[in-house]
Amino acid sequence: MSMPESEFRLTITPDDPGATERAKRLRDLGIGNLPDPEFDELAHELTELTGAPYAMVNFIDEEHQYFAGLAAPTPDAASQAIAGASEAPEVGREMDRDHGYCPHVVVRGKALVLGDVCDYPRFAGNPVVDKIGIRSYLGAPLIDDEGNTLGTVCVVDTETHDWGRPGLEIIKGMAAKVMDRIRERNAGIQSGNSLQG
Repeated sequence: MSMPESEFRLTITPDDPGATERAKRLRDLGIGNLPDPEFDELAHELTELTGAPYAMVNFIDEEHQYFAGLAAPTPDAASQAIAGASEAPEVGREMDRDHGYCPHVVVRGKALVLGDVCDYPRFAGNPVVDKIGIRSYLGAPLIDDEGNTLGTVCVVDTETHDWGRPGLEIIKGMAAKVMDRIRERNAGIQSGNSLQG
């Protein structure tokens, strides 16, 4: 028995008409596919605030996601966090655009709170559930002053969470903090260009 197309479409990554413009905006801002110590620091702060083992400052282009900021447990700690895991899930800096929940946040332009991803048919079939063991997600969009969604800040866990209103406030607050840092950097670039001109 085949699955109706409407149900199949629920599990795939949403169409993202803003991807090309976003990639251009990220290049203009000098945000690329390089680890960023400042964003790593903010990701670590997010794990402390939420208690989640993984946090990311994530920028998304047409093809992939890049975690310019990443906080993750050491491999030994990660394997202990997943019952029965023979080895720790490897969380690198880059992920396909069809993995995870951040592409949904970018397209929606709104925060997404998933206490248990398996409670939502739309999200339960995502590859990160089986590959990494993700069970909960909390993410907010990074929106610039022109209304462009550049990426997300998020936390994920291998256990379920009742994020509630406090979790939502934390993730939105961190998104605002990341955007403040991006604005400060952009202002520095603009003033440097005007001095040269």
